[in-house]
Amino acid sequence: MRQLTRAPVPHLRPFVRQVWAWAPGAESAGAERPGAREHVLPTGGMHLVFRLSGPPLKLFGHAAADTEGQTYGHAIVGGARSSFYLRDVSVATRSVGAQLQPGAARALLGAPEDALSGQHTPLDALWGAREAADALERLHAEDDLARQLALFEAMLSARLALALRAGLRGLHPAIAAALGPLAGENPAIGALVADSGYSHRRFIALFRGAIGLSPKEYARVMRFDRALALAADPARPWAEIAFEAGYADQAHLSREFSALAGMAPQAWRRTGATSPRHVAAPADAATGQIRSRRPR
Repeated sequence: MRQLTRAPVPHLRPFVRQVWAWAPGAESAGAERPGAREHVLPTGGMHLVFRLSGPPLKLFGHAAADTEGQTYGHAIVGGARSSFYLRDVSVATRSVGAQLQPGAARALLGAPEDALSGQHTPLDALWGAREAADALERLHAEDDLARQLALFEAMLSARLALALRAGLRGLHPAIAAALGPLAGENPAIGALVADSGYSHRRFIALFRGAIGLSPKEYARVMRFDRALALAADPARPWAEIAFEAGYADQAHLSREFSALAGMAPQAWRRTGATSPRHVAAPADAATGQIRSRRPR
């Protein structure tokens, strides 16, 4: 595997958290693993991905009966989510992409976060078929990961320049002020609303428009994020993780983890995944078929 992940160029950093380019190694290029799926766990943010080889992105419903799935193309926007999604990983693919900062979607994609949240959207529905296809073709022509990222950043920079000239700006100040507290333990959402100077309804609407999730959903994902970071130490007990991440107790952590990840904490840990948010879906040992739990 070849992978390059880094922060974007400085002028993009208020809008883009990180960029990456990925290519399978020679041993896995073209190899197939029929039926292989993985749980992609939520980050609370959005991403933009160009798949430069292999089949188009295919996602499956949480029910094990969904064997057909739905395809979305080779250039895709993944909206903010409050729980996992299940994707096909039967073929290793080349890709280049970015994780966006909160409030970046309107400037870089032409739509607010709440219009894209909880789903995947083909990029041509946002950029237009011609521009999306041209971007995919240009990226596909580059084989070097560093050049792919430089070209990708140039595309995003051009769109950002157009948005800024049109008067669009970044995150609303009231929402920006709320993100830090919401990433902490047990945030008082009522106090954040009061500090914003807006009504409760108006604040929630502003937050959803900028983030794609409600404040409560965002805080829930951020607490889950803390639990994942603490669980990186395989020797750390789950009761300790629950306490330090801000859950009421281990049972509370277990319920929330199962809902957001689609598997229990210990099942997640047993997968031994190298990436904590990309975890192989459980397989039925008798049939070899991939199965997934429906979140509670």
